[in-house]
Amino acid sequence: MLPTRRSLLTAFLAIPALPIVSLRQAAAQRRPLPPTPACGNESDLTLARTAGPFYKPDAPMRHELFADSPDGERITLAGYVLDANCRPLANSLVEIWHADETGAYDTSGFRLRAHQFTDANGRWWFGTIVPARYTGRTRHYHLRVQRRGGTLLTTQLFFPNEPANASDGLYSDALLLDIRNTADGKFGRFDFVV
Repeated sequence: MLPTRRSLLTAFLAIPALPIVSLRQAAAQRRPLPPTPACGNESDLTLARTAGPFYKPDAPMRHELFADSPDGERITLAGYVLDANCRPLANSLVEIWHADETGAYDTSGFRLRAHQFTDANGRWWFGTIVPARYTGRTRHYHLRVQRRGGTLLTTQLFFPNEPANASDGLYSDALLLDIRNTADGKFGRFDFVV
């Protein structure tokens, strides 16, 4: 039987923050995806990507976005915000916005838009939906990440094995989510190195 999104998030939140390096090495060994940018030096920071035309400031602070698009396929996104030495960064800003299940962005309100701050162990998570592809773009999320007093990173996260990945000029293997199917949707993992 497959685990649920909630059980995977609960397990993620129960992991202590100290062995981040060994957790990343174990994850890289068990999955066929290229590893996300590794900690270790300034050249391994998470890649920046454009915010696109649909960014709106002042998104509400919240973790759950499911109610914004009840017909969408559910996904929980989670990860760490780390510095270049793999140290978790507490109180870092993580902001998300994305298209709905039809490929449309809400430009008048705050549907599928939110922000939060990482917990004391540098962890972030959102409960949202899988966005649709739309003309010229593969399936993706927009995110902004900023450690306290640090430079703002604007980037995008992508889904593995999407047919449109190869034709999307903003796509990068280094920005792939590690996606797992669960009994009640998907669970995606990505660690930002800022």
